[in-house]
Amino acid sequence: MSRVDQVLSTLLPSGERWAARFAPQPVVTAGAEFLVFGIKQAWACLFGGLMVMALLLTGIAWPETMPVARYDFLFLYALSLQIIFLITRFERPREAMVILVFHLVGTGMEVFKTAHGSWVYPEANLLRIGGVPLFSGFMYAAVGSYLARVFRVFDMRFTNYPRRRWTVGLAVLIYLNFFGHHFGPDIRNALFLGAAVIFAPTVVHYRVWRWRHRMPLLLGFVLVAGFIFLAENIGTLTGSWLYPNQQDGWEPVPIGKFGSWLLLMILSWVLVTLIHPPRAEDHSETAILSINRVRPSITAAKSRTVAQSSGATGEVTSSSVGSRRSSK
Repeated sequence: MSRVDQVLSTLLPSGERWAARFAPQPVVTAGAEFLVFGIKQAWACLFGGLMVMALLLTGIAWPETMPVARYDFLFLYALSLQIIFLITRFERPREAMVILVFHLVGTGMEVFKTAHGSWVYPEANLLRIGGVPLFSGFMYAAVGSYLARVFRVFDMRFTNYPRRRWTVGLAVLIYLNFFGHHFGPDIRNALFLGAAVIFAPTVVHYRVWRWRHRMPLLLGFVLVAGFIFLAENIGTLTGSWLYPNQQDGWEPVPIGKFGSWLLLMILSWVLVTLIHPPRAEDHSETAILSINRVRPSITAAKSRTVAQSSGATGEVTSSSVGSRRSSK
């Protein structure tokens, strides 16, 4: 059980009992499921959320008289967060390994892309490689951190997950295309098609609170890429990095970048699965609940029935023992 589940199992039942005084039980249980989903998502993207918050706050108010450049502060801030997360065990060593891999992969792509004018980091700083401040690698690491944590807190299992050689092959082609399209044809449309063919049969099963749910994995990729695209707009709005069309004044990130982030999302997912291998859903372990839902009241009723049966059995046993003693 994850830490967030431990905390919720202590606090939430009393809240549900209180809410049941004012609302029907189905509304309370559905509301609790929705609330826990939001809490777990926030917990999983804690590192990314703190990084976006730092981009916003330093972008709004960063005094020019500060002895440290904003980009260098963001790097030290991100590094400090990771150290704190490891010390407090908010982040596990395997998750820290994911973050390191993402930092290296992301920084390598950043160095190449900025050199080819795909985007720029307009502010001066000390801690950088070429035109890339080192904090940028942590923005990619935030994606890896989220995926590694969401695996755990939602207890994700899968059906019809593709073979590793297909997913790794697709990820390699995606990464190479980020570089290769500057020198040759852009094969992203073929990559979209390949991703659809490979992952279309795959269903992810996840536990929120009482119930297990399921959805197509491809839909999950699209949803997460959408949130990354939103963060991309926030980052450029704060001037942390700029695309060519934004250097004369901010405007939304071109919608075409959503496709790039979708491919990067798939690449990120495959990297995470190398450290956290996907587990198959065990249908005998829990019921799969997507359309048909098991009401908690049914479970409670069964528990009461079992308890009553146990009590009755105990009474019968005690009576029998008493009768035998009387006969003696």
